[in-house]
Amino acid sequence: MDAFMLTDTQREFRDTLARFCEERIAPNAARADANSEYPWDSYKACVEMELPALGVPSEYGGAGADYVTQAIMAEELARACASTCVTMLISKLGMLPVMNWGSQELKHKYLPRVASGQAQASYCLSEADAGSDVASMRATAAKDGDHYVLSGAKHWITNAGISDTYTVFAKTDPSKGHRGISCFLVEAGWGIKVAKLESKLGLRGSPTGEVLLDGVEVPVENRIGEEGQGFYIAMHTLDRSRPTIGAQAVGLAQGALDHAVSYMKQRRQFGRPIAELQGLQFMVADAAMRIEAARSLVYRACAAIDAGDPDGQLSSLGAMAKCFASDVAMQVATDAVQILGGNGYTKDFPVERYMRDAKITQIYEGTNQIQRVVIAKALLG
Repeated sequence: MDAFMLTDTQREFRDTLARFCEERIAPNAARADANSEYPWDSYKACVEMELPALGVPSEYGGAGADYVTQAIMAEELARACASTCVTMLISKLGMLPVMNWGSQELKHKYLPRVASGQAQASYCLSEADAGSDVASMRATAAKDGDHYVLSGAKHWITNAGISDTYTVFAKTDPSKGHRGISCFLVEAGWGIKVAKLESKLGLRGSPTGEVLLDGVEVPVENRIGEEGQGFYIAMHTLDRSRPTIGAQAVGLAQGALDHAVSYMKQRRQFGRPIAELQGLQFMVADAAMRIEAARSLVYRACAAIDAGDPDGQLSSLGAMAKCFASDVAMQVATDAVQILGGNGYTKDFPVERYMRDAKITQIYEGTNQIQRVVIAKALLG
């Protein structure tokens, strides 16, 4: 498939999903943000649309959709409500290690539950002193007979307290640095505790918290991959997840631009609509160009995943897509607030929410500074 042209099926999916988001998702967005509450109504609507199944292989109860189609979903959901978008993306992130590295027993046990929407998943990699520097994590997993004992704390965990499973990275051999990290699928009921939930600038409908592992026992069969493969699994997973963060950023930017353009057509100053002011016309024209460029880059990265990364460029392409799209989202959302003026600075209009939500896309799943390091290394060798 041409990386820059959607198929008829994908176009139809986009149109259907756009209507769904306008009718079922957007009306809940302001309330979830204002009250910092999980958007359960929106999540249930997504389950009705079978969206959790989109990225799960068909043999495990999913739809087996390609990554470009998954990017379309992320974009349209984020255009309506970024927090709801995250509810779909985080379970996919939590299950990617299972899909690519898990045993058949793990796949058959957990993937159908996520695909049906009956269960949600989290991804536990970051720690207080191990964000970009993953190898410095302190969480440990000590083998004891037929199980591992996990101890430590994970920070900035999306869906903390909501998820049914947590994909946890911990050191099985601390002496080996990043080569001593392993990966485990941990059920919430096995002793997962949420120490606190963060009060955040944006994505306020998506809980982010500190997860405690205090001697949590995990069966050996719930290890994902082999001992010592955890760092590679984590990086492999993020390479395939970052383009959908780019798609989320594109959706945020598009939503902010849509509202700005609508406002420009209605708002009158000096006896005419402000849409006739060339200075503002240039702002939205620049925004539209940047969004389209970001969208194309996201699709190219997703198409590379679908093709199996034949040129070995996915790490760089994914970094570019995530970094560029998130920078675009922040700029477009900030400009949208500027276009609305004083109204844009109030919660009576959604553009201030888009601006707050956009900021995190420059930070999570690898800061944009780290993405630039990845890109530079690919260029310089």
